[in-house]
Amino acid sequence: IPVKCLSTFWVSHCMTGCNVITWLGPDTQYPPFNSPFHFPKYSPHPTICGFRIHGQNVPFAAVVLDKSTGEGVIRAKDKLDCELQKEHTFTIQAYDCGEGPDGGNMKKSHKATVHIQVNDMNEYSPVFKEKSYKATVIEGKKYDSVLKVEAVDADCSFQFSQICSYEIVTPDVPFTIDKDGNIKNTEKLNYSKERMYKLTVTAYDCGKNRASEDVLVKINIKPTCKPSWQGFNKRIEYEPGTGSLALFPSMHLETCEEPITSIQVSIMLETNHIGKGCDRDTYSEKSLHKLCGASAGTVELLPAPSNSANWTVGLPTDNGHDSDQVFEFNGTQAIKVPEGVVSTTLKEPFTISVWMRHGPGGREKETILCNSDKTEMNRHHYSLYVHNCRLVLLLRQEPTESENYKPAEFHWKLDQVCDKEWHHYVLNIEFPTVTLFVDGATFEPFLVTEDYPLHASKIETQLTIGACWQDLSGHDNDTETLSETLTGGSALMTQYFRGNLTGLMIRSGKLENKKVIDCLYTCKEGLDVQLPEEVASAVKVEFNPNQSSLTLEGDDIESFEKVMQHISYLNSRQFPTPGIRHLRVTTTVKCFNEETCISVPDSEGYVMVLQPEEPKISLSGIDHFARGAAEFESTEGVTLFPELRIVSTITREVEVEVEAETETVVSEEIMHNLDTCEVTVVGDELNGDHESLEVDLAQIQQRALEMSSSNVGMVITGVNTMANYEQVLHLIRYRNWHTEALFDRKFKLVCSELNGRYISNEFKVEVNVIHTANPMDHANNAMVQPQFINQVQHASVDLSGHNLAYMHQASGAATVVIVVCVSFLVFMIILGVFRIRAAHQGTLRDQENGKENEMDWDDSALTITVNPMETYEDQHSSEEEGDEEEEESEDGEEEDDITSAESDSSEDEGGEQEDQQGSSRQQQLEWDDSTY
Repeated sequence: IPVKCLSTFWVSHCMTGCNVITWLGPDTQYPPFNSPFHFPKYSPHPTICGFRIHGQNVPFAAVVLDKSTGEGVIRAKDKLDCELQKEHTFTIQAYDCGEGPDGGNMKKSHKATVHIQVNDMNEYSPVFKEKSYKATVIEGKKYDSVLKVEAVDADCSFQFSQICSYEIVTPDVPFTIDKDGNIKNTEKLNYSKERMYKLTVTAYDCGKNRASEDVLVKINIKPTCKPSWQGFNKRIEYEPGTGSLALFPSMHLETCEEPITSIQVSIMLETNHIGKGCDRDTYSEKSLHKLCGASAGTVELLPAPSNSANWTVGLPTDNGHDSDQVFEFNGTQAIKVPEGVVSTTLKEPFTISVWMRHGPGGREKETILCNSDKTEMNRHHYSLYVHNCRLVLLLRQEPTESENYKPAEFHWKLDQVCDKEWHHYVLNIEFPTVTLFVDGATFEPFLVTEDYPLHASKIETQLTIGACWQDLSGHDNDTETLSETLTGGSALMTQYFRGNLTGLMIRSGKLENKKVIDCLYTCKEGLDVQLPEEVASAVKVEFNPNQSSLTLEGDDIESFEKVMQHISYLNSRQFPTPGIRHLRVTTTVKCFNEETCISVPDSEGYVMVLQPEEPKISLSGIDHFARGAAEFESTEGVTLFPELRIVSTITREVEVEVEAETETVVSEEIMHNLDTCEVTVVGDELNGDHESLEVDLAQIQQRALEMSSSNVGMVITGVNTMANYEQVLHLIRYRNWHTEALFDRKFKLVCSELNGRYISNEFKVEVNVIHTANPMDHANNAMVQPQFINQVQHASVDLSGHNLAYMHQASGAATVVIVVCVSFLVFMIILGVFRIRAAHQGTLRDQENGKENEMDWDDSALTITVNPMETYEDQHSSEEEGDEEEEESEDGEEEDDITSAESDSSEDEGGEQEDQQGSSRQQQLEWDDSTY
């Protein structure tokens, strides 16, 4: 082919697998696809021997079809793949056969460029780039795009390699997807309705091929980010006796990714509804003062009603706080303190302390404590009262030589006076200075007024609580409306108090120190925190005095959360007051520039203090015995509780795993204190002229206890161990120095803990007096014979009843002796008949009866000792059993008179039978055969 005739080869279309490429000349019409095309003939020139393709790795070959005409074809060596190479470009050159047989002088054409494009087939499906997609959205918002999914197609052509559409296959979901793969929600999402959506998404290419595998899309719904404390358990149960309990073990602060610079948290434990503002020991106020180290000289003006302190009887009390002795004053009630309880003139310095709960009052004065004239002048010597939310102490000086003005009224303006909450007030008075402590904190008076000292007078004074005494016949110092009081009398009270009082004490001659004041106010429950060393310096912690609230300040969230997780609740009482303690966490967060950027709502919950296992206090010992009259009349007297035992137990339910799960009850002995034991006479009151209850006062004082007695018994008070109370009760003696007409005396013992919260059983003791008719004749015998007693087993024994014991050989009163002796004589006659019958076995029964009538006992030298304590219940059956035993014993005995040895043997047999049967002791009689 001449060079001028060769032009560029163009292949317009080639299907994959075609192996014939047809060249189309510039002046020739295109043939159909895949039809062979021959190069046109050009006869004037030499023949064409072949074509040569220039290029590397060209997958084509050129073949000559007609040498004369120069016709040839381009063929593909292998199948073409558009995805591997969409276009091929190479050069081709033709050459002739040359001259001569060896083809010399070969001629070549110029090079022509060939471009071949490989057309695509839609053989591949779309494939997603990720195996699954995840996204998180916040509820309540509509997003333009939640997330984007993307698929690809491996086809090479634009038509088949492009993804034309996406589709959400999952039906009924509030989401849609566009052609670019962006998923968005069609409505606002609600976390409470659905927390996660799972969508199936597919893709299509422009050739309508669907993705080979659909993809899973998970969309998590997150609640609206609200800054708050997370991981806070609203109900926290506290079991008594378990020590500290962590309140926020897994708590953390959600700040919604806001940059925080400082945090301040206040934690409040609400205990105002428990006792007097929180859980404290409910012993008497006097006992609490001793426990806190106060010295002697404290006088309790509002004691619990008792035989020795009865002036509070009838005053309404609030018994809803586990035996906290709280007295209620409603504006119409007041009490008079008996003379002698408090000294007429207080010796300075002195202290007044009281627990008070008072609400907003009117303009009238409300008197807490008042000492005023009984008659005529109505002067107030000293008083403590509330007026317009002010606490006022009036202290008029006694007559002196100088008539100068002196401080007389001290005023404190306090919010605590009218907030309807319990507060502890202590006034240390050392004239002219008065120091006030409220809940352990010191307050100075804002106003002090002066007045002249009182004029000299011989008028007696009256100390009252809840109002002020006023004699209507005197001068009218007040315009208050007067009314009847529970103390009786005709309208002699004024300035009534409205509120609650307890623990009103006066201590003369000494001031209360700060340590004792803090001890009296300190709660037994509260918040506690043990700071880890690594965060101790990062967070500042402050407590209020009673540890019912604490404040935390810091700037590092991680350290702050660690401190929060170490905050705990602690109740150190052995028997805490059960119930709810509300808990509140208040948080203030600041961001940069010291601005409050986010608001953290308060977190609220409560601590539930479970009911403690209540102890059962059991008193046991000898509950019935007899002593000679001489012992009662001696200076030592008779010990009432020689072998007393005090045991306290609690009952636990324990699960035992056997074949089937069952619960068993286990009784466990525990140790705790007692605060009162009272011995009361059962029956007639004690006659001070010839009988008394006595105890060694030195032993009482040595154990820091106190004793008071009256004609109805004895009361021992003070917080101490059960062992110490046992030792003291062992020392209580009963004396009676006129025992002629006394046969027995009964007493009752009751002990309690926590001011009567837990009370023991009533342990009753009966003491009998043994009267001896001939003391000289029976002195030796009385010394030889033992005293028999019946000891009651503690805990499970019913202490309401008791059995009589064997007694000394003695005779009772003359009348009793006569009756018993006659009965015994008849019994001995019958016994003698049986003796005669054993000696004369051949005699008939009627003869034996005749002998019975003929027998004549000589009892001139017979002495009978009768035990007046023996019971006569079931006497008939006892006698029958005794007769049967006598008959059995007589069969093996020799015919002889009754001896003391035989009598003792009979008694031993009876005692053994009693021990085996466990029954009550039967009637036993003993012979005194020393002169028989």
